[in-house]
Amino acid sequence: MFVLFEEDGAFKTGAILTDNDASLQVETASGKRAKIKAATVLLRFEKPAASALLDAAEPLAEGIEAEFLWECASDGEFSFLDFARDYYGHEAAPVEATAVLLALHSAPIYFHRKGKGRFKKAPADILAAALAGLEKKRQQALAIERMVESLKAGTLPPEFPPLLRELLYKPDRNKLETKALETACADTGLSAAHLLAKCGAIRSAHDYHFQRFLCEFFPRGTGFPDCAIPEPTAALPRADIAAFSIDDAATTEIDDAFSVQALPGIGWRVGIHIAAPGLGIVPGSPLDAVARERLSTVYMPGNKITMLPDALVERYTLSAGRDCPAVSLYLTVTPELDIAGHESRLEIVPVVANLRHHEIEPLFNEETLAGTLGEFPFRDELKLLWQLACACEGRRGKPSAVQGINDYSFAIEGDTAEPTSCRVTIAERKRGSPLDKLVAELMIVANSTWGGLLAEKGIAAIYRAQTAGKVRMTTSPQPHEGLGVAQYAWSSSPLRRYVDLINQWQLIAHLRDLTPHFGGKGKTSNDVLFAAMRDFDLTYAAYAEFQRGMERYWCLRWLQQEGLTEIEATVRRESLVKLDHLPMLLRVPSLPELLPGQRVRLSIEGMDELTLDLACRHAATLAIADTAADTAAADEETEAVD
Repeated sequence: MFVLFEEDGAFKTGAILTDNDASLQVETASGKRAKIKAATVLLRFEKPAASALLDAAEPLAEGIEAEFLWECASDGEFSFLDFARDYYGHEAAPVEATAVLLALHSAPIYFHRKGKGRFKKAPADILAAALAGLEKKRQQALAIERMVESLKAGTLPPEFPPLLRELLYKPDRNKLETKALETACADTGLSAAHLLAKCGAIRSAHDYHFQRFLCEFFPRGTGFPDCAIPEPTAALPRADIAAFSIDDAATTEIDDAFSVQALPGIGWRVGIHIAAPGLGIVPGSPLDAVARERLSTVYMPGNKITMLPDALVERYTLSAGRDCPAVSLYLTVTPELDIAGHESRLEIVPVVANLRHHEIEPLFNEETLAGTLGEFPFRDELKLLWQLACACEGRRGKPSAVQGINDYSFAIEGDTAEPTSCRVTIAERKRGSPLDKLVAELMIVANSTWGGLLAEKGIAAIYRAQTAGKVRMTTSPQPHEGLGVAQYAWSSSPLRRYVDLINQWQLIAHLRDLTPHFGGKGKTSNDVLFAAMRDFDLTYAAYAEFQRGMERYWCLRWLQQEGLTEIEATVRRESLVKLDHLPMLLRVPSLPELLPGQRVRLSIEGMDELTLDLACRHAATLAIADTAADTAAADEETEAVD
């Protein structure tokens, strides 16, 4: 005697070895012996053999239409044995009964299980809904198949254009288009970006990277809401000075300027003047909300996204020929270039010139300073400020610029929307030039002095500290060991960084003898300050990473533009090299074991603008560089690679 029984949701057969009231000992077709409960037995039969029952019943079950069964079934519960007898019109043979069981079991939308071998037909409305769902899934499967074939053929399905941004950057895996894209990627071995680019969905690699950044940080676009441009909230005295700024040619957010006045018998009064949007923007205002959301200006070759609206920048930038509101720090400097005292003021500063690096550096550099300076505007002022900067650097015991690193500026001629038609110029200049040192040192003086003033007065501020080699943002006036100062509060770029704007508000409150907006006794005020500091730190790092990525993109474009097949580089460490004349570090797996500073020639084997990868192979080992790469400089540059 054989039995058909159910175990773990599957139908099985076996020969009875022992038949007890509550359980049976059976031997399955595979030869395995098992003890089963009598309640799991659905059918006892003598023929066919246990191993043949299901094989014979399955083809028969496939020919039974579930819809016909549903129409024949009564509304109440029924046993599959009774239903098999009605279906065939006679006492069903074991194979026939099993076929009906399998047909009922495989049609769960038509028949609901109600126990051992018992079923009940689904109500008409539920069945209709289930069939509609099945049809919908079938149509969806057909649509996915159609889209997959279209993508594999290099044609963009008509459903994709409205969803391209989402598919590339924030795919919803519940959508058919995403499922089709993932299937096509799996079939072709391509990434989503590469497959969509093959289908013509990506305008350019530049657009791909830029739109990805906008999707994450500017989902509502880069435009500004309509906001009135505020004037300074109080009348300010006009300084009797002639201030000038020093910036790159492309700088429009001019935050800082300088002035020099002789003090007979004392020395000089050196003015450091910082643009003061904090005199117009009120904490908690719509413009504050704009700056709080953006947190910093975003820079990239050929473009930038400003933190503040252009009209406000224009109102508060330190442009030549205008009287500009400013927060000024005046240093009393002795003939020995010691700083004998300082004073901070809120005032209107006449800006008489915006000096540009490319115009001044040919006249004011290490060579001209070592010889005789020619005649040019602000020659004497620049020389004094440079001498003061050197003295300040010496007192700090730290260099104002990391040695061994060059700065790079990108000039993009043409419309970046069509990058293949643009011409890229990458200019390289050594960091730490006299102009660099002049500006850097005076900014260190301003930021450390104002940070100390706020700390002395017990006014909350956001500081940039470095201890044990780790740089971090903090609300405590802790030392910045890398700069050699007791505290360092970013305050010199309020048009470009939200942290500087916050610190400027706190400084303005002190100079006006008002209650500071942040850091009072209320917990809410402190929470706002901490949140702004945390968000700025994360966002500023993300913006910098994006800038490095876009610079890498334009480096790849430059290599293509110049038609280079080889390029020379300097080994930093292990397989890491720094390419000549480009701000680009690269891993070269084929590089032999070489010392840092070793010069090599690389063969360019391929590049991918979507992943920003450059594949190079070691071609030759050259002579040791004249000056070995500074390992600290290498560490700073490697942050974007490791």
